[in-house]
Amino acid sequence: MTAADPATSPRTSTTYVDVSDLHPVGVRPPLGRYVADLWRRRSFVVADSRARTFTSNRDMLLGNAWLVGKPLLDGATYFVIFGLLFGAREGIENFIGFLLIGVFLFGYSSRSLTTGIGSVVAGRSLIRTFSFPRAAIPVATWLRETFTSLPTVLTLIVLVLAIPPRAPVTMTWLLFPVVLVLQAAFNLGLTLYAARFGSLIPDSKVFVGAFSRLWMYGSGVMFSIERLTAGHPRVMAICEINPLYCVLELARDTLLYGTPGDLKLWLVLGVWAVVTPLLGFVYFWHGEEQYSRE
Repeated sequence: MTAADPATSPRTSTTYVDVSDLHPVGVRPPLGRYVADLWRRRSFVVADSRARTFTSNRDMLLGNAWLVGKPLLDGATYFVIFGLLFGAREGIENFIGFLLIGVFLFGYSSRSLTTGIGSVVAGRSLIRTFSFPRAAIPVATWLRETFTSLPTVLTLIVLVLAIPPRAPVTMTWLLFPVVLVLQAAFNLGLTLYAARFGSLIPDSKVFVGAFSRLWMYGSGVMFSIERLTAGHPRVMAICEINPLYCVLELARDTLLYGTPGDLKLWLVLGVWAVVTPLLGFVYFWHGEEQYSRE
């Protein structure tokens, strides 16, 4: 065997690949880059949320009419039980409007909690298939519930204007959209918290229904909290730090009673609306590496 001639041997070439922009898959990125990546996908999040908003009830006979029909049915049920049988309407001016505001607005936050709990688990196949900021899933869930609430809020306004005793239109109505914006911000943080908690403890969705009912009673959806806590200032003070109590009281004051509402309730709700989404986002981001696991 003769040695190969170096002149006739095939030449080998070396290719250099720039890996400076590569990063390990599944590792939590820095918070700044995480926010930027989520912002770049905002068009997809909005489009997906809008599409799912009006297809969730497509298998039902009345379809999207249930977006408004279900809270109306709930309101009628609570009116019969609490308003007629238990006498909760006594001493409450415009109890029908009082009840409708409670049912419609509480439902928005309750749905944000319920859907948030199962959002990551439901999207786990998508998480394992594509690389994207996992916060897009609960944000899309929250946005879907926000889109769903729009026709219910419009229906609510029509009802308080049409059903006697009709609510007078005053300048305080201009504050009602502010209440909705603060509630929406709080709901975003609630959804983010619920999404990570539900991914860590899937059984937690079993307890959400019981917690929602307890929260509903503690928020004064069907009756006046002030009447029940008369003579118990400490209990009333605890109720006043409940963000949903603040939402309902401020909405009723601005829409039904022509007053701007208690400044203390505005401050409490404002704090919830700022702190909850900020801490909720950081809390969800800290669990980024866990969401693709069983």
